[in-house]
Amino acid sequence: MDLRPNETEANDRDLGFGSEVAARSQRRFINPDGSFNVERHGLGWRANLSLYHQLISMSWLRFVGLVVALYLLINAVFALAYVACGAQALAGAISGPLAARLLQAFFFSVQTFSTVGYGGVEPASLAANIVMTVESVTGLLSVALVTGLVFARFSHPVADIVFSRHGIVAPYRGITAFEFRIANSRRNQIVDLQARVILATLDPERPGKRIFRQLHLERDKVSFFPLSWTVVHPIDDDSPLAGLAPTDLERMEAEFLILLSGFDETFSQIVHTRSSYKAHEMRWNVKFSSMFESTPEDRSVAMDISRIHELEEVETPAASAS
Repeated sequence: MDLRPNETEANDRDLGFGSEVAARSQRRFINPDGSFNVERHGLGWRANLSLYHQLISMSWLRFVGLVVALYLLINAVFALAYVACGAQALAGAISGPLAARLLQAFFFSVQTFSTVGYGGVEPASLAANIVMTVESVTGLLSVALVTGLVFARFSHPVADIVFSRHGIVAPYRGITAFEFRIANSRRNQIVDLQARVILATLDPERPGKRIFRQLHLERDKVSFFPLSWTVVHPIDDDSPLAGLAPTDLERMEAEFLILLSGFDETFSQIVHTRSSYKAHEMRWNVKFSSMFESTPEDRSVAMDISRIHELEEVETPAASAS
């Protein structure tokens, strides 16, 4: 079967990587976490920093750790500034070793920075008052910036969708099918969830080139996504996977690119997520284990998301899709 799409299809389905990246890249296009394997250079350190984007997209643990570290660092710097103003710069401060003065100056800085101001210590010289004024402004701006970032992080819509660890080739209605499973790990409701699956492979007739084919799905959209969804591509005679074995996918450096988008009712915005499966992450002659559990007490159905990766062997051989 000819795997090459026509020119219009190729331009539409390369995901925007372009022909150069598609031809030269030896790594996967999309990582399992949705990030891209395309590096950019020559933009300058300010453009590469993307500080706001990093602060919004990093994990909460790293964000809180960074805020705490900067808070301590800023107060330590101002504590050094107060000590540098002289031994009599702070009225009410104890006189003694440098370490003790630094510690008290640090706690005075914390009180000034946070506008607590207990009143036990106060600036007593012009230099100390200047440092206090600068710190007050710095504290006000810092609190405003952190408050804005926290709000932006809470209001930033993210589709927290769990992908099965492996894509599989399993028996399906007398033939076989490429399948993967997803589940909504949050209690929010995603409606009109759409899925696109694109197969990227080396072009057998043009060495070094890649071709992209969008796979036809049994169902490419669900109106509601409260639980889980097994996305299925039937491997029929029209499928690019027809007649291919696991070794063929390895030789072709196949990568299944997964793109999902849906409407998040909580934020009233469209959310996106993506992932991919390489040939070595595929499993053959297996099926997904059931994730559902019955609860006889109230006759409802529960789902165990931790079982999304579980597979079961099947009797019908699926080592060669045809």
